[in-house]
Amino acid sequence: MMRRFAAIFDAFLLALAATVAIAALLPAHGHAAEIVSLAAKSAIALLFFLYGARLSPQQAWQGVRQWRLHLLVLATTFAVFPVLGLAARVLVPSVLTPDLYNGVLFLCLVPSTVQSSIAFTSIARGHVSAAIVSASLSNILGVVLTPLLVVLLMNTSGAVHVDGTAIRDIMLQLVLPFGVGQLLRPAIGGLITRHAALLKIVDRGSILLVVYTAFSMGVVEGIWGSVDVRQLIRVSIVATALLAVVLAATTFTGRVGRLERGDAIVLLFCGSKKSLASGLPMALVFFPAATVGLTMLPLMIFHQIQLVVCATIASRLGRRADAAGWGRNASSG
Repeated sequence: MMRRFAAIFDAFLLALAATVAIAALLPAHGHAAEIVSLAAKSAIALLFFLYGARLSPQQAWQGVRQWRLHLLVLATTFAVFPVLGLAARVLVPSVLTPDLYNGVLFLCLVPSTVQSSIAFTSIARGHVSAAIVSASLSNILGVVLTPLLVVLLMNTSGAVHVDGTAIRDIMLQLVLPFGVGQLLRPAIGGLITRHAALLKIVDRGSILLVVYTAFSMGVVEGIWGSVDVRQLIRVSIVATALLAVVLAATTFTGRVGRLERGDAIVLLFCGSKKSLASGLPMALVFFPAATVGLTMLPLMIFHQIQLVVCATIASRLGRRADAAGWGRNASSG
């Protein structure tokens, strides 16, 4: 019985549930929120430094060369998701109000996450180098593609807005630490490989910090209290269904396209995620202040659901890989 329980609820999933509970009861706000945000960014930078120190230049280049995989991820993010968002129009007004539907459509237009997509790929023993390229490419192109899609598909109060800070943040927080790790790989690469548990701790620790930060922000900003319980439940069901459809679509595409296991994992996680960090500042530009809270609610809810669901999937895939003897070698690309 205990083994069966452990197979379903491993330590990471229990830590994830505890993190959500702590964020709900003791959310970080004010100066504490700034400290938590800095800690999360530092953990992510450390994670990418360790990735750089661990991956050989050949493995990193292999990730860059996988254009077929990257195109599948981009097609899921900027084509499949928008089509599903447009199809959700049938839910108005029986299930969603117009403002909430706008929020659902908007979440379908934002780019993929970077940090959690790559961390989940690593936990699941996927191809980390390919995930780094796919997720980063999605965010860089999203700086242009998301505003264009919003203008084409939605009625907003904003004009096309291209914000170069997204590219700057990716360079400073992800690319630079990875590059430094690559440069120091000859000196510390062997040490990192021998202490693989360190990478595992940073993998999971960065995810827990991101989850705590996201849930805390929702509590502090009063997002959960901006609608009544019935609307909250409806939006949660729609967000869950949307995620389930995309997870099924990416899994099916990986099988039909005969992707290697590591590449299929990249498509699964990088293709199914949506970035709250990119979506929030864009929403403030495009939508009136009176409705921006409701418009952001679906993305907030989707973001929380995707973290919990994808963490569960990644953890189980990682356990299966370890049981099969693939271990960390599968994540090298």
